Amino acid sequence: MRGSRPTRLPASFLKRVWLDDAHAYDRAAYPFCLPLFAKGFELSFDRAITIIVGENGTGKSTLLEGIAALAGYDEAGGGKGYRPVDHSRAVEAMGGSLGGALRASWLPKITSGWFFRAESFFSVARYLDEAALDDPMRPPPPDFLSHSHGEGFLRFFEERCRRQGFFIFDEPESALSPARQMTFLRLLQQIERAGHTQVIMATHSPMLMAFPGARLLGLSKYGLDPIALEDTAHFRIMREFCADPAGFVELAIED
Repeated sequence: MRGSRPTRLPASFLKRVWLDDAHAYDRAAYPFCLPLFAKGFELSFDRAITIIVGENGTGKSTLLEGIAALAGYDEAGGGKGYRPVDHSRAVEAMGGSLGGALRASWLPKITSGWFFRAESFFSVARYLDEAALDDPMRPPPPDFLSHSHGEGFLRFFEERCRRQGFFIFDEPESALSPARQMTFLRLLQQIERAGHTQVIMATHSPMLMAFPGARLLGLSKYGLDPIALEDTAHFRIMREFCADPAGFVELAIED
C-alpha cells in the first residue's frame, strides 16, 4: 500500500481537505452545525507543521478528529490499526462522523503516524506496553507507563518521529510542563528539518504557537484564517499576565 511505503517527497503530504456537502446530511446536527462548516469548508496545507488556535467550542478538536478518521486513525487517539480506547459506552459525540464527509488530496498518501490526545494517552500507553509484552518476537517493551505523563508522552513521540509519518496533536501542552514544552519544540524542529513528517496541531500554548516556520491559523466563528502570534488572545492574555502578575490576577478574580 502506498501509505506504508517511504517517499522522497517532502512534507506536507496532506495537501487539502474539504467538506463534501453531499455527505453533510443534517446541517442542524453535530458536527455540521458548527460555525466552521456553515458556508462550506476547505483547508490547504503548504508546510510541514500547521498549528490551529482558537477558543474551546469553536471546533478545533472536532476538526482534528475528522482528519484523524480520514487518515484511518481512531478518533479517540491512536494510529492506523490501533484501537486502544473502548467506545462501547461513550456518551459524548465526537468528530469521527465528520471524517465520512471530508474529502482529501494527498501527495503521496502517507497515513503511517499517530493521533495524540493527552486525555487518552494513558490508555494508548497501556495498550502499547501490553501489546509488546504479548509479542515474543518483539524486543523488551517500551514501558511508557513507568514514566510520568509528560515523560512518557515525549518518549513515545520521539520514538515515532524518527520515521516518516503523519501526526496529529490535540492540545499536547495538557501533558507537558513549560520545560517539557521546550523539549517538544526541539523535537518538532528535528522532524521539520528531516522533512519526512507532517504535523497538524491544535494548542492553547503561546510557546508552541511560536514555533518558527509553522503555519499558524486562528479558528473563530468566521472560519479559519492565518493569524500572527501577537494577535492571538492567548498571547495577549499571557503578555498582560507577565507584565503584572499580581495586578492581572487581582483584576481577574474581582467580582
